[in-house]
Amino acid sequence: MTMTMTKPAESHRHRTRRRLSRLITNLWLVAALVVLTALIASQRPQLLDPGNVVAVLKSFSIMVMMVLGLTWVIAAGKIDVSFMQVAALSNMLCAWGLSQGWGWWPAIGAGLAAGLAVGLLNGWLVAVMRLPALIVTISTAGLCASLAAALGKGTVIRIATPGPVASLLEPQLGGAVPLIVLPVLALAALAWFVQERLSMGRYIYAMAQNETAVRSVGIPVVGLTLLLFVFSAVCAALAGVILAENLASGQPMIGGPYLINGLTVVLLGGMMVHVGKPNILGTLTATLFIGVLFSGAALLGLPDYQRQIIQGALLLTGLVVAMLAARHHGERRKGG
Repeated sequence: MTMTMTKPAESHRHRTRRRLSRLITNLWLVAALVVLTALIASQRPQLLDPGNVVAVLKSFSIMVMMVLGLTWVIAAGKIDVSFMQVAALSNMLCAWGLSQGWGWWPAIGAGLAAGLAVGLLNGWLVAVMRLPALIVTISTAGLCASLAAALGKGTVIRIATPGPVASLLEPQLGGAVPLIVLPVLALAALAWFVQERLSMGRYIYAMAQNETAVRSVGIPVVGLTLLLFVFSAVCAALAGVILAENLASGQPMIGGPYLINGLTVVLLGGMMVHVGKPNILGTLTATLFIGVLFSGAALLGLPDYQRQIIQGALLLTGLVVAMLAARHHGERRKGG
């Protein structure tokens, strides 16, 4: 009788521990974000001033848009290091088109079309030609950077008239939230639903684990890979359009800083929800975490090199966790 009473109790405790462990895994970065915000705000209350909140949320929206597709690409075991230069090319195309008298909508269309073209090229070379994704996207990044510089002959192109996105960049909700956050979060919610609730999301994660096995069961790996690279490039191109509106200019060198930032938030976000696997919720949380961290560092007067050291440490941590998770999964598969 005692044994039959003990087993259910042990089972209950085991389930409780497992649920607690899962909750910690899912929410630790959210908790870290709350603690970080509280600590910095206790020293620099300006962190929560409406003007600073607007600046953080604008940067958050642009970064999320730029890396939304990249999250899927890395989750599938691929890499895309052209995303930031696609944004720069789209940014310059938009500004250049306006300088030629095209109007905003044709200029936006040109920027998005450039992203679509680069995504198709990346996807075709990786999926059909079976070339290494790193080499392909390094090459297309260089091509995009060169075209962006050529459009402005190496200089900035000023934009005189505000466009359709201008009103979304202004603080509206309580004077501290730019409306651009809403469509960005809506798109992120759709991407989360696809990744977490549809078969496509399972295929993406399965490709990272064993692409040959995925291909052998009839999943269209070529088409899916093509879609992932197109989505990554179009999202980056849309971020470039938003940057053109936000900065009122096209800047050919704008893409550089976004490489490390983008990889950091995707890999750091991969340390929550699905440990070792980039995911949409993780990317959103990590982007806001990095935004608050950098804004707080500026308010605290930390020099730029210290910010770069922190960012490099976070990127390295995310990469190590991703590699350890992949190795653990491989060992489990062999054991099975």
